[in-house]
Amino acid sequence: MNVETGSRAAGTGQPNVPAGSQTVNSAPPLPGDKGGKIRWRAILLGAGLALIICLLTPFNNSYRQGTPLGGGHFPLAPFFILVWMSLLIALLRRLTRGRSWLTGRELLVSWILMVLTSGIAYTGLVRTFFINLTAPYYFATVGNRWQEVLQPLLPRLWYPQDSDAIRNLYNGLPGGRQMGWLEVLGDIPWGAWLPTLLNWGGFILLCYLVMICLVSLLGRQWIRNERMNFPLLRVPQLMAEALDEDRVGRFFTNRFFLSGLLIPVFLHLLNGLNFYYPEVPHIPTLILAGPYFPRVGLFSGFAKLKIYIYPAFIGFAFLTSRQISFSFWLFFILGGLLIGLLGVMGYNIPIAALGTTFGPTLSRPEEMQMVGAYGVFFIFILWLARFHLTGILRQAFGFRPAGFGEKRDAVMIWSFWGVVAGMTGIVFWCYFFGMSLGTAVLLVGAFFMVMLVASRVVCQGGVAYFTLTAAPIDGLLALGGPQFFSSVGILIAGVVQKVLFVDLRESLMPSLVHARKVTDNSGGGGRRIAGGIFLTLVAGVVVSFLAMLALCYKFGIRELRLDWATRTTLTVYDNVFNLIESPVASGHWVHLFIMAGALVMLLLVVCYHRFYWWPVHPIGYLTAYSSAMRILWFSFFLGWLVNAICMRYGGVLLFKRLRFFFVGLIVGDFLMGGAWAVVGLFSDASYLVLPD
Repeated sequence: MNVETGSRAAGTGQPNVPAGSQTVNSAPPLPGDKGGKIRWRAILLGAGLALIICLLTPFNNSYRQGTPLGGGHFPLAPFFILVWMSLLIALLRRLTRGRSWLTGRELLVSWILMVLTSGIAYTGLVRTFFINLTAPYYFATVGNRWQEVLQPLLPRLWYPQDSDAIRNLYNGLPGGRQMGWLEVLGDIPWGAWLPTLLNWGGFILLCYLVMICLVSLLGRQWIRNERMNFPLLRVPQLMAEALDEDRVGRFFTNRFFLSGLLIPVFLHLLNGLNFYYPEVPHIPTLILAGPYFPRVGLFSGFAKLKIYIYPAFIGFAFLTSRQISFSFWLFFILGGLLIGLLGVMGYNIPIAALGTTFGPTLSRPEEMQMVGAYGVFFIFILWLARFHLTGILRQAFGFRPAGFGEKRDAVMIWSFWGVVAGMTGIVFWCYFFGMSLGTAVLLVGAFFMVMLVASRVVCQGGVAYFTLTAAPIDGLLALGGPQFFSSVGILIAGVVQKVLFVDLRESLMPSLVHARKVTDNSGGGGRRIAGGIFLTLVAGVVVSFLAMLALCYKFGIRELRLDWATRTTLTVYDNVFNLIESPVASGHWVHLFIMAGALVMLLLVVCYHRFYWWPVHPIGYLTAYSSAMRILWFSFFLGWLVNAICMRYGGVLLFKRLRFFFVGLIVGDFLMGGAWAVVGLFSDASYLVLPD
């Protein structure tokens, strides 16, 4: 029996299995797929808890410096709450003789609402938002010449036009530490902020609308036609199934589960106590492997290699398709070898060949391969969905559906026109503030192309912590040169990209794809859920703005843990200044690597699609130079290795048993993360369980 998840069915890129059958690592239907509407109680509960997370996140993450309550595409706080709610509902069901307080599917809906908003309150939006809107004024000096070069280009509606409002944002209100939170909110200079927040709020909601509609358009293709795997949903799904089948007790007392759970509990209990009481011994979770490799020669690319031990990520890697987990660590190793190989061959490519770049981790010309790779993989996504998208286009323009007996799908039609209207609105928003129309069209297209590809990597690959290598602007600058943007255009592009389209560790769009899977086949409750999602997002943005503004005006940005946000934002404005004053085009090496990346990806997607035995997955190449893979590569290696040994010697039966061990690793890591986050709320510092 072939249980390998990497084999593809003709035309879909998916396992070739008979109707009704299912491979071990394919995504099974979620609980409740065939019946039961989602009641308002589930939506209201999820929305209420989501807003509480938005209120607490800036204070916990920035002031207490605690374990991030979001922190990735499998955020801590929502899952911590999900575990305890599962236990509570199971207990209430016993005490009330089977009364259905919440079903497993409803609990998943509540959880996904929390997931959607958890990132908005920090890296997904507000972590850099207010610094982004005030940096060109607050940090302007005679030396950097921002006042004479950048400030005349700044659109007035984008920035608060009050120097005192900006100064107090960084220094805090006079006596702000002694004020109550409501008093601080009352003393915020809303007259300076409201026009700016309304302008940017409209832009953000337009972007969210486009993301929601894009996910609606492609979700059916990814979920039903391609049967895409969703490793990050597997643990919540198993818990929901246990709740619906009234076996929560057996789930949490499974001996494999308990064995896995005890490992992170012991590890983080010991290391957490060491954090507060240094005399307690600790177990290292970071191994510096770089010193074991030479700084010259074939292995010089591993001179800074690190091995991180995160039990939860090892668990996710085990639950991911073996083909994908193998590809992640393989391409990471090959990327390091390429650096050494070029050095051995005498190609010492200067860093200056990159020119001016905006990528969060872009440091070498070789990494520009990702620009070409992203472009080709985006085309591959569209090609796989060509019949699905053609059908939508026919219906959107009033033609009859092509399939016999196929009915018009109003949701798809509205989603199509939502994408058109939303992207048109964003383009004209950029055009209104000074960007040329052609540039705005290409820029907005590049933004959402990268978001779609990144969402595919996160959701199909089970990458809970993901970062971009090259930013969307980097590709446009490399292909069109600095002259592609006017002075105002590059400023608009840099600021807009920093708001939503470059810091993807807590990006909304992958969570929307997960929400699409969770709510698939929701029957008559689809509109109710869609309305709940949109209203929760709107409320989440408002609450996150209020929470971060109150925190900044009470303590001052200078007293908060926002060094990374400040540094990366200042880098954006420095890069914009450099491109305006002394534009430098990227070298020929950059173009060579972009073409190489496109060719490699083309070869990968053709082989992946045509040969069922092809061992690697194209999305592994997309993460070869991501800083996320520098943290996760060893986790994916271990997860793949154990999965491969399990399937080779134990088959499906052993896999089904052993997966509970890795589920225990995930649950234990996040339970300890949540426990130390609670401790951190009442102390001056917090032990970090997960990467920040």
